[in-house]
Amino acid sequence: MIDLHLHTVASDGRSSPAELVDLAAAGGVSVMAVTDHDTVTSCRDVIESARGRGIDAITGIEITAVEAGRDIHMLGYFLDIDDAGLAEFLAAQRQTRVARVERIAQRLGELGMPVDFTLFLAAAATRGQSIGRPQVADAMIAGGYVTSRRDAFDRWLGAGRPAFIERAGPSPESVIEIVHAARGLISLAHPGRTCLPDSRVSQLVAAGLDALEVYHSDHDADTVSRYAALADRLGTLRSGGSDFHGDPGYPLTVGSVSLPPEHWDRLRTAAQHRH
Repeated sequence: MIDLHLHTVASDGRSSPAELVDLAAAGGVSVMAVTDHDTVTSCRDVIESARGRGIDAITGIEITAVEAGRDIHMLGYFLDIDDAGLAEFLAAQRQTRVARVERIAQRLGELGMPVDFTLFLAAAATRGQSIGRPQVADAMIAGGYVTSRRDAFDRWLGAGRPAFIERAGPSPESVIEIVHAARGLISLAHPGRTCLPDSRVSQLVAAGLDALEVYHSDHDADTVSRYAALADRLGTLRSGGSDFHGDPGYPLTVGSVSLPPEHWDRLRTAAQHRH
């Protein structure tokens, strides 16, 4: 099993780095990448823990680009997490997240749902953790306003809902440049969910996009076939993973979606050439 899309408590996952590795080992995963949103703070701990369990772990991240008011998630792999330019960029990304959360909190207060983000904001400031709407949802659960993250998004936090605030962020092309400067490969996350036109995906490939995340928990067989064919037509690599967060009641496990070994070999070879 090769799962290259996993999250920890450093962003919106429920598992610590050690717990995530334990779940990977229990699921028979042989290769993994932690891809927290706009932070690499869990990468070293995951790699160290994985080494002790005989699992090959690589550096990874999920960076949020913004285009026409919508999120475009992009996955970076094999990147140098000590790169100064990357660190500066991610610090700015996390600050933008904090500012958005503060605006959402203000909006919720106006809607009669005051929430306390003190602990989340402290973690973001001192430990390089990344916060966003999932943490807002957790605070709403704690306040008794909603029953789950999904309930919070469906009723209040999702696009078009009363407490939704648009995100500011870099273009996809800018994210490609940042990841390449850190000597990483970059993949378009869950294209079946993002639904960019093929013509736009082609433009991103021309700008340096290395791969499409063909294999994902939101992709049915037809979607996998569609994006596998698109990747082949555009001459890009493929990536894949479960997008595991550990949310209660969501039937998803580490390793439940796997990148086929031959495509992992191609990713790894491309990374070796870049380094």
